[in-house]
Amino acid sequence: MGMHHTLAISFGVMGNIVSFITFLAPMPTFYKIIKLKSTEGFQSIPYVVSLLSAMLLMYYGLLKGDMLLITINAIGCAIETTYVAAYLLYASKGARVRTMMLLASMNVVGYGTMLSMTFILSKGQSRVGIVGWICMAFSLSVFAAPLCIVRKVIKTKSVEFMPLSLSVFLTLGAVVWFFYGFLLRDVFIAVPNILGFLFGVTQMVLYAIYRNKQKLDLEVHELNDLKEEIIDVVKLGAIVCQELNPVLAAQLKDVAISDAPKGRQDEAPA
Repeated sequence: MGMHHTLAISFGVMGNIVSFITFLAPMPTFYKIIKLKSTEGFQSIPYVVSLLSAMLLMYYGLLKGDMLLITINAIGCAIETTYVAAYLLYASKGARVRTMMLLASMNVVGYGTMLSMTFILSKGQSRVGIVGWICMAFSLSVFAAPLCIVRKVIKTKSVEFMPLSLSVFLTLGAVVWFFYGFLLRDVFIAVPNILGFLFGVTQMVLYAIYRNKQKLDLEVHELNDLKEEIIDVVKLGAIVCQELNPVLAAQLKDVAISDAPKGRQDEAPA
């Protein structure tokens, strides 16, 4: 039993590390936003949803007394709150209003209602079970969200909007957290990560399929550009030659006249 618990703790620690790296993944995006002082069309939905997910799991961890869940999701709440604050600071007026409405409806009203209802209507293990079901349902919906990205990759045959590093860390995180939940016999943690693993593997397979296609398209595009440049140079050369021909003819005529013997200059070839 001690070995079983130690193994579960090990997977929990690894899960914390992988999840922390995943939380930091959007930093380059926000560095760009802060540098340009503009959100440039980026959406706030992923960060608002990630914040709500971390809030739910932290509450679930508090009810269970699971310090590993509490720690990483408290860190996640802090990081996602920073992202949302930075987005609100540099977003346009319309995007800022939409984000505030989303925050109010999901993270304030929705989360507040769930919090108060579970305190009023349940207690003890019953409360833990209800919150666990809510967390699992929400986690499944979050893991299903990349389906729109998968569809876009298949449609455009481009992996531009699906970074490999993020897919790898999401898949790795799903594996680690699955074993953590499995070893603790916590279905609310284990089950959603099965779906997360399947979606992560699907993304990596698509990346492997369309990565070479994107590279080939880029090479063909570069080759076509080079071909067009060569054609433009040839056309320019032809135009220059046409412009120079009359000039050269006139110069040759002048040379012929100047070199002709006296008295026969009038007979110089025209």
